Amino acid sequence: MENQTWIGDFLLLEGLKVTPQSSIPVFIVLFSVYIFIMLSNIGLTVLISVERSLHQPMYLLSCNLNINDVFGATAILPRLISDIFTESAERYITYMGCVVQAFFFHLHIGTYLSVLMIGLSVRLSRCRRMVSNPFCDNASLFKLSCESVLINNIYGLGYTVVILGSSIGSTILTYLKITIACLTSKNRALNSRALQTCSTHLTLYLIMILSGLSSIALHRFPELSEQRKWASIVTMLVPPALNAVIYGLQIKQIRQKIVTLFNKNIVTLSLVTNSK
Repeated sequence: MENQTWIGDFLLLEGLKVTPQSSIPVFIVLFSVYIFIMLSNIGLTVLISVERSLHQPMYLLSCNLNINDVFGATAILPRLISDIFTESAERYITYMGCVVQAFFFHLHIGTYLSVLMIGLSVRLSRCRRMVSNPFCDNASLFKLSCESVLINNIYGLGYTVVILGSSIGSTILTYLKITIACLTSKNRALNSRALQTCSTHLTLYLIMILSGLSSIALHRFPELSEQRKWASIVTMLVPPALNAVIYGLQIKQIRQKIVTLFNKNIVTLSLVTNSK
């Protein structure tokens, strides 16, 4: 069946291979991270929106990242989480649903780098129905075809080299300039704050890049499919979960607003309790 032309509209997601004993812990972890991503990013977005003092370019950039994380996590995680309790033979998804999920996955990642068009994937005919990934991306769509995907691979490799090369190059150049500015500046407090912010941002950036590159590279090694799946999940879980913490709590003005709102809620709750 795998080598015959497949004309049906339904595909079968391979998903995560979890044992019945580990399905509940995996569900709890993934669901908890998803809830944290939604609450933290939506909360920061609302806070930045309603506080006029935060209507500045730096905070609007953070707001943009928060919204992107919400859409990216929502495009992937709910389906991934629901499939944990679904039998492997029943994890169906329509082909167009798979294409849409792949588009939003690359749109999410591309917000950090650039948007990847998936037109080269749609043109391919399909002779397989098993999606060898917990969610749909371009590399998984390529594997559904028995045609030559040389053009797709060349385009994908060239795109990855150009986009990642320019992104990494500009990031290195930016941090070199920041380092030089800190070394030549005599303001220790400003230098410390700049280096702290940059180091956390760089850590998050490296996690996203390394996990993304690992997922791309592991597509070439079928025997390491489970490691590739977890690398791709790390790409979808860690940056969205940490963005709100790094770009939110580390910014003094936002941190002060959160503390103020928290204190107000505590006071209001105590007053309501005492009145009863």
